[in-house]
Amino acid sequence: MKAKTALPAAAMTAVSMVLTLAVVMMWLGRAMPWPVALVVGLGIDGGWLATLAYERRLAAQGDHSRAVTAVGWSFGLVATGVLVAHALTAEADTGAWLAVAWLPIAAKALWLVHGMWERTVLTPRALDMIRGVQQEARDEAAVARARLRAEAGTEETRLTAVTEAGARIARVQAKTAQTLSRAWSTLETARSGEDTGRALTSVTHRVTPDVTPRWELPVWGPIEPLAPALETAPALSDAALDTLVDEIRHSETPALSYREMAVRFRAAGHSASEVRLRAAWKRVA
Repeated sequence: MKAKTALPAAAMTAVSMVLTLAVVMMWLGRAMPWPVALVVGLGIDGGWLATLAYERRLAAQGDHSRAVTAVGWSFGLVATGVLVAHALTAEADTGAWLAVAWLPIAAKALWLVHGMWERTVLTPRALDMIRGVQQEARDEAAVARARLRAEAGTEETRLTAVTEAGARIARVQAKTAQTLSRAWSTLETARSGEDTGRALTSVTHRVTPDVTPRWELPVWGPIEPLAPALETAPALSDAALDTLVDEIRHSETPALSYREMAVRFRAAGHSASEVRLRAAWKRVA
């Protein structure tokens, strides 16, 4: 890399020095002896070369001198001024001479770029470390992107599965609700029909001659727990059970049905098995 910046600057400096010397010889050689013109040209090139060498030595030591830099740029400007003056006073090819008049300034600029490169150059070891850090950062970024893509894919699969399962549950619930609705409608039609009433009357007339049969559909709702007294209530004798059943049955007019009597019996805190309670109902009814 050092040769890529130093060689162009050195080549353009050499071309500028040769061009300056040639222009001084051609321009001043007509007005004065050629040895004098040669001395002038070599003086310009020699001063330029000396200040350039001094600048390079200071740069190699890590130092810098503004005075030396100013002298170097002064020689570059003098060389450029000589080329511009010759181009303006030339009888022919003025444009061509002006086209190369910028070479001394360009050479100084190239040496400036080379100096900036030298102040910022890094060792191969440092460059390898920087490349390693950059590669590690790229690897971590790639792994992070892959992890995010994998997590996104997993989440998408999970959401799809949950959505499909929810849709299946919803379809099953809708189908079950539809089935229950049809069954409930059938039961309600059977309950409210006249034929059902006559059938129930003919069946229950001999058992409960004074009670009009009532068939009600079960009501869906929260389950009410039994009273705590049922767990500790003493067992009733058959006579006491018959008396309670008869009192509850005739507590209203007309007499209560077995279902209503059983609900009020247990709500009052009494305890009896379903078999005994039905037997008492049959005895008192």
